[in-house]
Amino acid sequence: MRSVAARWAVVLPASLLLGALFDWLNVPAGWILAGILAAGAMALSTGEELPLNRIVERGGRGTIGILAGIPLVGVSLVELGDYALPGIVVALFIGAFGVGGGLLLSRAERAISRETGILSMLAGGSSVMPALARDLGADFRYVALSQYLRLLAVSMTLPLVTVFFATPAGTGADPAGPEVNPWMFPVIALLAFFGFHVAKFLRLPSPGVFGPLLLTLLGGLLLPAEWSLQPPEFFRIYAFLAIGWMCGGGLSMRALKFFARQLPATILFIILLSVACALLAIPIMHWVGITYFEAYLATSPGAIETALALSAEGGAGPSVVTIQLIRLLGVLLIAGYLPQILRLLSKGR
Repeated sequence: MRSVAARWAVVLPASLLLGALFDWLNVPAGWILAGILAAGAMALSTGEELPLNRIVERGGRGTIGILAGIPLVGVSLVELGDYALPGIVVALFIGAFGVGGGLLLSRAERAISRETGILSMLAGGSSVMPALARDLGADFRYVALSQYLRLLAVSMTLPLVTVFFATPAGTGADPAGPEVNPWMFPVIALLAFFGFHVAKFLRLPSPGVFGPLLLTLLGGLLLPAEWSLQPPEFFRIYAFLAIGWMCGGGLSMRALKFFARQLPATILFIILLSVACALLAIPIMHWVGITYFEAYLATSPGAIETALALSAEGGAGPSVVTIQLIRLLGVLLIAGYLPQILRLLSKGR
């Protein structure tokens, strides 16, 4: 059997080539998928797991936390105030749907724990969920496969569905993201690697993710506007590949067969969630005073990058980005505090 270093010498260039191809083809979560496929193929062909270096994994999870925090930095307090309550309602609705679906799945299939079922069904933060699943002792491989199946389905259907909706007459948001400052490279690296210790000190859940996320929010508030914490492209690719390697490196034929057995239930849940969110968009549209196009994108179950791109192209106002980001933060908090939530649900019986 080849050594770990020899296997990584094959997986690394294969991941980069696949990731570049998927990026060129605009495949949703292409770099994560590339990591899963390359590491998964190696694990399956050799019949043993491909371990990921602990420091590489922590840096990747930390960068995911930074990426999750960056969009929240760009939202003004006025916008948060205007759309806070609708955003919280959307987050609670999607969170309750995910918790309920996950509990039903774990009850139907005893091999799936409650944590695994819920994290696989929570819509949003698909790049963060596998890292949270690992911290919480859930089956992060099953969570990753379920999350990316949902992400792929939502990303593909959003452009097909929204083309039938009337778009608003506004000018839309600026599609350009935050400017990248290469000289902030060491600061971002410190946040990614050492935010873990800050979160441990504060006793936050999943410290490898929430520590860097918290420091990113604080940095966005305290640093001058021109000191953007947006990571350079290298960091983004590294983080997504690290998550993909973590999930793919632990794959086995047994895990794939197990996921395939649950595939009908997973697909049914994705369909039901998408329909429920489309119906939720109707009262949100009247409540906030926006078009159904905007409300549909604001309540979409994940695929936030696709939703925001369509929002900017269609001339939507700030409602889409603000409600989506509140939903994302709410879902992440539900996932992070999942053990406490499950304990409360157990006491309530």
